[in-house]
Amino acid sequence: MPRSEPAAPSPTARALRTLEILQNRPVTTADQLAARLGVTERAARRYVEILREAGIPVASVRGPHGGYRLGRGTRLPPVVFTQEEALGLVMAVLDGRPAAIDADDLVGSALGKVIQALPAGIGRPAGTLRAHTAAVPDRESAPTDPATTSVLVDAVAARRRVRLTYRGESGRAWAGDVDPWAVVVRHGRWYLLCHSHHANAIRTYRIDRVETAEPIAGTFDLPENLDPVAMLEENLGAGWEFSTRVVFAAPHAEVARYIRPPMGRLEPLDDASCVLVGTTRNTAMYAQEWLAGIPFPFRVEGGDELRAAMTSLAVLLNAAIADPPASPAGAAHWELMPG
Repeated sequence: MPRSEPAAPSPTARALRTLEILQNRPVTTADQLAARLGVTERAARRYVEILREAGIPVASVRGPHGGYRLGRGTRLPPVVFTQEEALGLVMAVLDGRPAAIDADDLVGSALGKVIQALPAGIGRPAGTLRAHTAAVPDRESAPTDPATTSVLVDAVAARRRVRLTYRGESGRAWAGDVDPWAVVVRHGRWYLLCHSHHANAIRTYRIDRVETAEPIAGTFDLPENLDPVAMLEENLGAGWEFSTRVVFAAPHAEVARYIRPPMGRLEPLDDASCVLVGTTRNTAMYAQEWLAGIPFPFRVEGGDELRAAMTSLAVLLNAAIADPPASPAGAAHWELMPG
C-alpha cells in the first residue's frame, strides 16, 4: 500500500507551538513566528488571536523591533522535558559545574528540584545519571556569586555605569567605576569586559573577585561591532605587570596553534619567524606552562623578569638530566629517588 502523507498539524497544535515559541523569546516578530510555524504571517497572527481568546495575555510590541510577547504574570502550563532534554540538561550542568553532584551545592540543589519535578519516566534516568556520574573539578573554574553576576548582567543590559569593589590576585582591594560592556564565560570562569574609568582603558575582571557591584548614575554606548569574546581574548594578555617579547624561529601559522590568547599578540616577522608580544602577572607560569610546551626554537628578548624565569627553568631542566654526584652521600641520595 502507498504510504500516506502525515497529517498537517491542527490549529490547536499550532497554537500550543505558538505559545512555546513566545515562552522562549522575549519578543517574537510576526515573520519569525510564521517561519517557525511554517505558515504565512496572516496565519501566525491568527494563532496569536487564538491564544488571546483562550485568556493568555499576548502583548503587541510596537517599533522597528516590535512583535509579540507574553504579558507579565502569565500563568503557563508546566514545562515539559523529553528524556533526551532532561539527560542533556544534567550533563550540561555537571560539565559546567562538577560540584552540582552534591545536593548541598547551590546549583546542585536547583538541579535536584528540577529532577524531582519531572515525571517518573523522565526524572528517574536523569536522577540516575546524576547519582552515578563522577566529575572532576576544572582547576581553571572559580565559584562566582549569582547575585553579583545578576547585578552586572542587568547593568550590561541597561548600559548603566557600575562602581566595583575588586580584590586582585595579590589580595589588595580597590574601588572604581566601569562601563560594563559584556559578561563572558570562558573555560569555567566568568569575566566582566568593561571600560575602566580609572585606567581609561579596556579591562577584563574576574567576577569571582568582585566583592561589590553597585549601579550608579551614568550611561554609556557600546563600541560599534563589539565582539565580546574576541575582545576578551585579546585583552586577557594585556595590562599586566611584566612585559614579554618572544621571537620564534618558525612560521606564524605553525606557532599560532600553540598560542593561548592570554599570552599576548602573535605577529609575523617574515616567512620563517614571528614574534609574541604581551604582558603577564606570573612569569614562572608563562615560562613553565606556556613557553616550555611550544615545540619550536625561540628566544626570549624581554622583559627581564621573564628572562629570569626562563633561566630558573633552564637550571631546573639541566639538573634533571645531569649525571648523579660521585660522592657516597650523593650517590645514596640518588639511589633513594624514584627512577
